[in-house]
Amino acid sequence: MADDDEAEEAEPAVELGEGPAVEGAPLARVASRLTWPQEKSRVLDKEGEAVIRTPDGPRELADVLSNVEDTYFDRRQTFVDAVEDVIGRGPVQTAE
Repeated sequence: MADDDEAEEAEPAVELGEGPAVEGAPLARVASRLTWPQEKSRVLDKEGEAVIRTPDGPRELADVLSNVEDTYFDRRQTFVDAVEDVIGRGPVQTAE
């Protein structure tokens, strides 16, 4: 059994492609680093300098949140929805 476990760990579960790089972190990754509920000011203190992926290219989270009127996010999805309302939803640009 140990040999089977080692063989499974040696190969990645998903093959990674060699396509163009995408700058910035996924919004979901940034949101997962926080606990909820969270005030907007605390999000800025903790993750304001994070660069997130957007359909228009990478943007600093602090810049995006300056366009969000909410000052309190009761749950993760509320935060994600508020940010996506500003940045849009859709595929992100790749680095050229």
